[in-house]
Amino acid sequence: MCSKARWSIEVEGKPPVTLKAGDVLFIPARTVHSAKNVGSGPGAELATYVVEKGKTLITLVK
Repeated sequence: MCSKARWSIEVEGKPPVTLKAGDVLFIPARTVHSAKNVGSGPGAELATYVVEKGKTLITLVK
């Protein structure tokens, strides 16, 4: 993540958090969440998923 990138993360049932380069966040399985780059530079994330065999990875909601 660029040093000017900041991610605003909203996780259902919790107040929004802002992450910068090097920060870590755990999002429990089947929890509604969203992320938005609120910084002045480009950003990227590295995510690791543990998915039960036969279960879907994501479900999009509107």
